[in-house]
Amino acid sequence: MKNCLVAQSGGPTAVINSSIVGVIKGNMKAQYYDNVYGGINGIEGILNNKIINLSKLEESDIENLKYTPSAGLGSCRFKMKDYNTCEENYKELFNILDDLDIQTFFYIGGNDSMDTVSKLSEYAKIKGINKQIIGIPKTIDNDLYYTDHTPGFGSAAKYIASTVLETYLDSSVYINNGIFITETMGRDTGWLAASAALAKINGKAVADFIYLPEVEFSQEQFLKDVTNKFETNNKVYIVASEGLKDKDGNYLSSVKLSNKHDTFSHAQLGGVGNFLKSLIIENKITNRVKVLELGVSQRCGMHCVSNTDLQEACLVGENAVKYSIEGHTGFMVGIKRVQNNPYKIETFRINASEVANKIKYFPDEWITADKNNVTKEAYEYITPLIIGSPNINIENGLPRYIQLQSKDIISK
Repeated sequence: MKNCLVAQSGGPTAVINSSIVGVIKGNMKAQYYDNVYGGINGIEGILNNKIINLSKLEESDIENLKYTPSAGLGSCRFKMKDYNTCEENYKELFNILDDLDIQTFFYIGGNDSMDTVSKLSEYAKIKGINKQIIGIPKTIDNDLYYTDHTPGFGSAAKYIASTVLETYLDSSVYINNGIFITETMGRDTGWLAASAALAKINGKAVADFIYLPEVEFSQEQFLKDVTNKFETNNKVYIVASEGLKDKDGNYLSSVKLSNKHDTFSHAQLGGVGNFLKSLIIENKITNRVKVLELGVSQRCGMHCVSNTDLQEACLVGENAVKYSIEGHTGFMVGIKRVQNNPYKIETFRINASEVANKIKYFPDEWITADKNNVTKEAYEYITPLIIGSPNINIENGLPRYIQLQSKDIISK
């Protein structure tokens, strides 16, 4: 008996479940593993034996899962300790894998999840444990090293650009228009905010200013930019990343509800749009300022998903299975852009240790000289990733989704 296990970790995306489907379908084609198991709530759930058998899913459920947003298996933010100081979780995990005859563990996630893949594969190698640990990339932040882009980003970019288009039109209907601010996610990087550059009407970008975390935020320059634009056009459209920082590297705004970080010591952000609104009002530019904080809708908007993104998420899952059959371990499946027009990609393997706990920042050369927008190179890079709209299953006028945790598919 030879089985595999797949689980998800970190923040969800609109297409993360497509990677699960990729693993299931990849194995259907290869007929290599006897069962594909799913770990509920990532490593944390697996350690509590929360495991289901995905091979018992009906074909219709598998297809429906592909078009269901968020983490169908549930997620976690569980940091594995250094095995040199604490082996307990490692021993528990590999014992559970042994009990279910699991040869390969596929972990879908971002750079923190690749930290887990790296640690587990290193531990298995040191202890002579014959098991494979393989990372499958996902994150709307698009901040994983070595891969051209990450599944999840294209759909989030499409959602942001579409929302910017629609709210721009809504904010432009009056004789005396004000200032509209859209706040995107992006704790450390500006990839999401930059995607607003795709929003154009009659060939002209609708966002007047796009502010990224990679650039030190200057209140003085911001007020000058906004004042000049407002006096000229009687309206201003601003897109700002939640991760904007001042000259000292401090976040402009952070949520004070808990004043805590997550288990990977990441600050919980939000509210930079209202910070900018206060600046504008306090400096008497105008009182007509509206703020839209997109929040989690950026990562679960299946109704605005990119078909390119959806298919690539499935592809990296399928190819993870292919690489596992070849005997590889300790790597993440990466995406290489072969050409841009026509758009073409291929996958490759990169050691998870090279991706773990690192951040791929938005390129400096793609930021305009005045530091308040992005260049055409950014537009050309992101555009192919948002192409296509899949046919989503509809029931009674709404999307029909599936929740795996509620399915009666036990582990054995």
